[in-house]
Amino acid sequence: MPVLIFLDQSDNTIKKTTPEVITYGAKLAAQLGITAEGILLGTVSSDIAALGKYGVTKIHHVNDEKLNHPDGQVYTQIIAQAVDAIGAKVIVFSNNLHGKAIAPRLAAKLKAGLVSGAVALPDMSNGFVVKKTVFSGKAFANISVNTGIKIISVNPNAFQAEASGGAAEVVPFNATINAAKTKVVSVNKIKGEIPLSEAERVVSAGRGLKGPENWKMIEELASVLHAATACSRAVADAGWRPHHEHVGQTGLAIAPNLYMAIAISGAIQHLAGVNRSKVIVVINKDPEAPFFKAADYGIVGDAFEVVPKLIEAAKAL
Repeated sequence: MPVLIFLDQSDNTIKKTTPEVITYGAKLAAQLGITAEGILLGTVSSDIAALGKYGVTKIHHVNDEKLNHPDGQVYTQIIAQAVDAIGAKVIVFSNNLHGKAIAPRLAAKLKAGLVSGAVALPDMSNGFVVKKTVFSGKAFANISVNTGIKIISVNPNAFQAEASGGAAEVVPFNATINAAKTKVVSVNKIKGEIPLSEAERVVSAGRGLKGPENWKMIEELASVLHAATACSRAVADAGWRPHHEHVGQTGLAIAPNLYMAIAISGAIQHLAGVNRSKVIVVINKDPEAPFFKAADYGIVGDAFEVVPKLIEAAKAL
């Protein structure tokens, strides 16, 4: 009766959030006095057994290239089969795009309680209570789960990956794979950029840059810091930057280790998409900009003067 952890992959590579969610699942298993096992769907070129160092002891692998393009309905059916086969009572996901597509479906199928956006291990002193973010990260809620099967999806970057074990045992899982109701015709991905969802560092800018022609210094700073670039909604709507760079409540929600906001006022809708960042640095010439209230570090100054100096300093390091 192990804790079952969904091991997320994309482009035949284990995703960045997977070691984090394995660590969470392994520590939860230790709390319960049971083992942690993983379920991996699709073909992967990286060393699967090496994931054992984060605490998972066995990995059930459905090694079928038909599963390389995640389909929420198909994945749900297979994971439900694994839950039944190994008798798992707790299933752990990352609260990313794939987790959000699969975990609710699985909860409905298994009649399980679901807590999405968890930020801490369950408190078992009085039942099974999980802390999660609510109201776009502005508050926390403690959710009590009383169902026989429990599902938790953990916020990316909310739990630090920790190496604590050796190699995992990788065993094939013979699942019944239903035909997908949708067909992937083609996949067009942005090339040559760090994906925002995977980026450790993000440099973002807003309307204060006055025009798209001034974005070169943002791109240069991002390049020096090995960071991804992002923007506010107003910038994307104006056509200054592509919409896939838009972060915020109506764009992409991210949780990098460093989020640098340049010439962005910090409206509540933008903050909702970035407030899970570990460190927020704000550069704005308006000392009353709302973003400074959320910042860990702030510089009151003109971006056209501050950013070039930051680039010089970063290059020197």
